[in-house]
Amino acid sequence: MTSTRFHTAARACILAATLAGAHAWAQTAAAVKVEGAWARASVQGQKGTGAFMQLTAKDGARLVRAESPAAGVTEVHEMKMEGDVMKMRAVPSLDLPAGKTVELKPGGYHVMLLDLKAPLAKDSTVPITLVFQDAKGAESQLNLSVPVGTSAPGAAPAAHGHKH
Repeated sequence: MTSTRFHTAARACILAATLAGAHAWAQTAAAVKVEGAWARASVQGQKGTGAFMQLTAKDGARLVRAESPAAGVTEVHEMKMEGDVMKMRAVPSLDLPAGKTVELKPGGYHVMLLDLKAPLAKDSTVPITLVFQDAKGAESQLNLSVPVGTSAPGAAPAAHGHKH
């Protein structure tokens, strides 16, 4: 195999492995590992959906924003109970303590994709860019191609109907 073909094949394998696992490391002084990323599928007319993942910062960092060309607005959100009411709000940043995994999940912190430009179809992908800030204030970006589904990858499918 020639050197050029070898490098092209190697790059293709690395890209395929990164996209298939939907996890990667941000290239920063405070590397951030992203695992289990997925976005909830939407239907025609639905204007918003969420994206979920686990983030682990090697040396500590903050998630300061998210961006996606698939949405008019992309924000980091938190859902929490206030009294008897579940409330959702945008947060200015999300701390990622050194070596600790922070889970973005339904009902908690998540990336909110608002004003969707088109429905997110099951088994497609959506581009999302995460922007991190290290302890010195330096920003870095991590571009993801996030799989779209109705539940987290590897999770049991949602039950339909009910039993008595």
